[in-house]
Parts: sequence; structure tokens; C-alpha cells
Amino acid sequence: MQISAGPLDWSLVSGWIPVALLAVGLCALAVLLFSRRRTWWTRWAPAAVLLAAAATWLLRTAVDDWWQPFPDPLPTGVVTWAGIAVLGVCLAAFRIPLLRPRHWAGAVLAGLLVVLLGASEINRHFDQYPTARSALNSWLTKTTSITEATGRTEPVLRVPAGKTVADVWRPPAGMAERGTLSKSSVPGVRSGFHARGAYVYLPPAYRATPRPLLPVVVLMAGQPGSPDDWINSGRLVDMMNAFAREHRGLAPVVVVVDPLGSQFANTLCLDSRLGDVQTYLATDVPDWIRSHLQVAPARTSWVISGISFGGTCSIQLGVNAPRVYGVVNDISGQEAPTLGSRQKTVDKAFGGDTAAFTAVNPLDVMARQRFPDTKAAFVAGSGDSTYRPQQRKVYEAAVKAGMRAEWVLLPGGHSWQVWRPGLERRLPWISRETGLTR
Repeated sequence: MQISAGPLDWSLVSGWIPVALLAVGLCALAVLLFSRRRTWWTRWAPAAVLLAAAATWLLRTAVDDWWQPFPDPLPTGVVTWAGIAVLGVCLAAFRIPLLRPRHWAGAVLAGLLVVLLGASEINRHFDQYPTARSALNSWLTKTTSITEATGRTEPVLRVPAGKTVADVWRPPAGMAERGTLSKSSVPGVRSGFHARGAYVYLPPAYRATPRPLLPVVVLMAGQPGSPDDWINSGRLVDMMNAFAREHRGLAPVVVVVDPLGSQFANTLCLDSRLGDVQTYLATDVPDWIRSHLQVAPARTSWVISGISFGGTCSIQLGVNAPRVYGVVNDISGQEAPTLGSRQKTVDKAFGGDTAAFTAVNPLDVMARQRFPDTKAAFVAGSGDSTYRPQQRKVYEAAVKAGMRAEWVLLPGGHSWQVWRPGLERRLPWISRETGLTR
């Protein structure tokens, strides 16, 4: 992977920048707290602290208890840093009326620095934007129209039985060093599901003549999330280009799809009252790929992968659409699709029909069916106390169901610190299992 020393590539999660933001933010908080006025300590400072505490409690209650956009509660660390940011705003607001006009700008600046501190620490918790470039990738990364990227239909590179694509592949002279990224709609023709635009990564070898039939990775983000997350936080293009450079231009084709429909939706990745998302991923997406791209047709060359919600979705497709996807790479997934509890999920998505949910819930499916022809990897963060035990439970169920399953533990929590390498370090395994390399 190419490393640049430019400011856009300076780390926002380690090194001097987050340390400096921490120091400056805490100093700004101290400045906002300090005053020689007696009434500040007896009246205004306590009022600011109480208001910040109440606002933070209200925020957490609104998200976790009323709105409930996520199946799990907000992490305590995230709520704490959000509360500190709110405290900075409250302190600045209470200080400004007590200051002379020429000092107002200083109070506003101090409040903004505390907010920046909170945002920085929340970003470090999720490792969402490791650099400024990752936050801007969808604008900085050049995209090519899908028609231009795919080109015309080419003769196919023949691979004899017992050989991999890499065994017979010879890169042509003048082949591009980097792959292409395109954005395209993938309509829900059969499902009626309205997905946001998908991204398509095609490695350099795709433009060769004869064209190798490459494996496909259908990739998903978490919830909340969008396909942009893999381009920005996941640094997908750099990841895939690095793999292609190491393999003479060969890499899987990657299609990043949307199983949500909007940022905070939770469709469960099932066919239910919330939408026919399983049909979208098992029928509409594969049909679109086959009609627009020349790729390996066998199920053994089709991989379904995702993070968190997308990881849960991956094993769901692996057991509910095994004729489509022969390889599963489940990264930090849950033990079951959920809206917060099993009963709430059954009631809201299936009208109280427990049998309908049991028919598609992965653990229930694997308890009654065997999948000896499916290969699966289950990736979890060693510090992820919530999802790691759930992921382990699903892995053990997959082993009992006859899958050729692997358990992968990576350092980190429920964040991109695990999710990026959860795909990047599995690319050699994916390539071997799909017949691309040995």
C-alpha cells in the first residue's frame, strides 16, 4: 500500500495529532471552568455542568430507548466523550455573558476546542477516520463510469482443471498498475428494494485480453453505514490495488452494496415486513453482476462479506442462499439479526410469527441443515467483549453444520481497527478458496 507523508495522511488516531488535541482540549476545558468570580462557582458553573449532564442523558436516552436506530446501546466511552463536548458548549455559553465583548471569541474558540477533543476521542474509539484522507476518500478517489471500466466483452482466459487463475495468467504488456473504481445503481428488480448506489472495484487484470474470470466479493458496511464507508474508512481501493500489485494485477472483483436503504435503517438483511433485502442480495445483486461483468460463475468463486451488521448479513446469505455464495467472510457479526431483542424482531419484522424468523435465522438454520460445501471465516476483535462471544457462538455452530470454518482473532475492538484487516488479511485466504491463487 502506498504511503504518503502529506498532511492528509497524518494519523488522526495515533501519534502527535490526537495527543495534541487531547492536551489542547483539556486545557480549553480548564480555561472555561476557571473563574475568580464567586457567583461562577456557586451558580453558573454548577448550572453548566448540570445542563451538560442532563443533555447527555437525554441524548443517550433518545438514541438507546426512544429512537433505537442500533440494536446495541451506545458505548459508554462514546457517551462520555460526547458529554465532555456538550460540557464545553455549555460552559462557553454560560461564560460569554459574563465576559467583555473582546473576550467572546476566546470563549467560543475554547468551546470549539473541547468539541474537537470529544470528536477526536470518539473517532479514535471507532477508528473511523484514521487520516484526513480517509474522511475525504469518496471525493479524492477518481471514479470511472461502469461502462468505461468494464469495456467490451472479451475472450475468456481458459483455466485447466486443477489449476488456478494465477497458474496460467500472463500479464500483458502495458497493463495498468491500478484498478478502477466505479459507482452504479443496482436496482431491486425482483425485490423492489431501493438501495443506494454501489461501488465496483475492478483490478488491472480485468481489462486484459483474454480476460481472466475473477472471483467476486460482495461487500457490505455496518449499521449505521453506507457503501461509502468501505471507500473512506475501509480504504478499499488502496487495499485492493496493493494486493493486485503483489499478484501481477490479479485480485478479486469487489462490489460494495447497500443492504440498508438509508444511513440508520435496519432491514435485518431478510425478507420481512421491513423489505425483501435477502432477495435483493441473493437475486438482484448477482443478476446485475452477471449482466454487467465477466466474472467467475461458480458459487465457489462468490464471496459474501461485511462488518458488524454486514457480517451478520454475510452468514445469513451463506446459509439462506448457499447456491449463490460458497464463501463467507463474517467480520464482527452478531449471533442473530436483531432489532434489539428476539421478541421485538419477531413482532416488528414478522408480525409475531416466530416460525418465520426461525426459518431464516442463521443459528436455527445451521442447527437443522449441513453445509459441507461452504467455506467460512469468522473474524472478531480480541477486545470486543460484546460481539466476540456472539461471533464465537456462530463459528461453533458453523463447524457443527459441517462448514469448513476458520476462527480469526485480531487485536482491537468493534471498530475499523479490526474491520480493515478483517478483509485485508483474509484476501490471501479468499483468493485461495476461490481458485484465484494457490
